[in-house]
Amino acid sequence: MTAGNGQKMLYLLFQIGRDRYALEAAQVALVLPLAQLKKVPATPPWVMGLFNYGGQHVPVLDISLLATGQAAAARLSTRLVLVHYTPEGKPTQLLGLVVEKATNTLRCNPADFSHSGLSNEAAAYLGPVLRQDDGLIQRINVQDLLDPSVQAVLFPEVVSA
Repeated sequence: MTAGNGQKMLYLLFQIGRDRYALEAAQVALVLPLAQLKKVPATPPWVMGLFNYGGQHVPVLDISLLATGQAAAARLSTRLVLVHYTPEGKPTQLLGLVVEKATNTLRCNPADFSHSGLSNEAAAYLGPVLRQDDGLIQRINVQDLLDPSVQAVLFPEVVSA
């Protein structure tokens, strides 16, 4: 689902606090209601645990907790979004993201998003912003969510016996 020559792309919208964010729909594998997770000790606090999807163990992150230090509220509109994530030097895997108010989509040209004017090394996943009449929407870059040390914890090498 690449956008060229002004082609519009679909985005899943959600909120962190009062702010709106967008995920490219092409990166989204599945949107589910919140599910029971298996807690994983000694991981960053925003790693909520593991979810089993089709026999695959999927690490799940709380995007609100990652971004603001405040956990996502358990609302009817809070969803578990499975996205395609490619850890450094490894094949694409599923990664779960818990997001609030994930009930709308937006279709627009990716070029409509522009640089925010800020540089935030600690939150490299925060992408460009889109100005709308009712405020700004910031794109989340899934590939930039995890630094290499967290990737190593969540997606370790498979060791054959």
